[in-house]
Amino acid sequence: MRRSTSIEAPMESKHEKQQTKADVDVQPHGNEFDVYGDEDSAEIKYRTMVWWKAAALMLAETVSLGILSIPSAFASVGMVAGIFLVIGLGTIATATGYMIGTFKLRYPHVHNMADAGEILAGPIGREVLGAAQVVFMTFVCGSHVLTGLIAFDTITAGASCSVLWAAVAAIICLVLTIPRTLNGISYMSVVSFISIASAVLITMIGVGVGGHKGGVKVSANLSFASGFLAVTDIIFAYAGHVGFFTFIAEMKEPKDFAKALYMLQIADTTLYLIIGIVVYAYTGAETVSPALGNTGTLLRKISYGIALPTIIIAGVINGHVCAKLVFIRIFRRNGVHSKHMTSHSWTGWLTWTAICVAIWAMAFVIAEVIPFFNDLLGVISAIFASWFTYGISGIFWFHLTPSSERWTTWRQKAKTIFWAGIVVMGAFIMVAGLYASINSIVEGYRSGAFPSPFTCKDMGLA
Repeated sequence: MRRSTSIEAPMESKHEKQQTKADVDVQPHGNEFDVYGDEDSAEIKYRTMVWWKAAALMLAETVSLGILSIPSAFASVGMVAGIFLVIGLGTIATATGYMIGTFKLRYPHVHNMADAGEILAGPIGREVLGAAQVVFMTFVCGSHVLTGLIAFDTITAGASCSVLWAAVAAIICLVLTIPRTLNGISYMSVVSFISIASAVLITMIGVGVGGHKGGVKVSANLSFASGFLAVTDIIFAYAGHVGFFTFIAEMKEPKDFAKALYMLQIADTTLYLIIGIVVYAYTGAETVSPALGNTGTLLRKISYGIALPTIIIAGVINGHVCAKLVFIRIFRRNGVHSKHMTSHSWTGWLTWTAICVAIWAMAFVIAEVIPFFNDLLGVISAIFASWFTYGISGIFWFHLTPSSERWTTWRQKAKTIFWAGIVVMGAFIMVAGLYASINSIVEGYRSGAFPSPFTCKDMGLA
């Protein structure tokens, strides 16, 4: 059944009117249909996920790489601040995630941040947020390529050129991104969660057996730049919100998104607290990032071997969401669906495959060409994750809440102040994160810490 909203449908373009009936399934009201329209006769059905599958996807996407930097963040800011930040940022991320779900239910046609941007600011908003989502997710895919490279080099003790391992990681991710629906990938997500949970458990056992290696700080005395750089690691650990619209769009019952969100936030916050506290308590000032490097050589290789599925699958999810944004943009225009979006046509499959190839090729290149990639990822996260995870949800609330209703009762006043604070928080994280990340890049160049592009140097953890 089609969902309806009160938003007015935009006019069809001249080009769309000229499309033949064989090529399109016309939905009469451009903004009143759910993303994929009527799927009763579709060859490819997208809205097939139950809520726990969506939760599995969200867990795989969010926890995969974020959890690996938590212990080093604790080592930087201290135990108390680390616990406070994980709980506090996790709680706020739950509220902002819920607002994304609310916005999606209000506007069922929204499939990605570009669609949301069009509602907020017209065509300019669509292009800005759409480009931001593609850039951010492509860099996240590059991060998975780089982490895959490190994993292969660690497992094999640098038996082959690092560029080859990066290419292997990118090709595996590309092949697994090819399925057109998230429902199939959701089963891989379960494997991904088991993978990272097992790897983290082995790491905690390893550091426990090794005994206490360094002192634990209750608090820390840091410069603003180094302290906030550690905070951005925790912020990035909650940066899965960018894919929420796409996940909800492929759920059987979008209203069940809240269940998936609560499952995600309870699981990731709990895991972050456990690994942060346990690993930091045993390794102290010697804590390294990624977290899997805190054990001995053998356990480190075992941990990375077990973590490989989550490194790959989480990258696949990000790549799929990024590709789906471009794919939907090509084949859905103002309520006009091309048949290629929901059929096994050559045009549909070749377009989808080409998009996937382009994304993973770019991810491979930027991971290899940019010598300070991790710090640049910090810059990208500061610019985009600060808004996708936090700030933009405040803007959504103000868009959904008429100005005449914002100060009517004490409860509404509290909500208005809270969501205004979320917008300010997003802006602050962006500015402070940019300062900290750029400062880190400058320091890296001064110390000569960055490798050369396309180097065969062993990137594994010794």
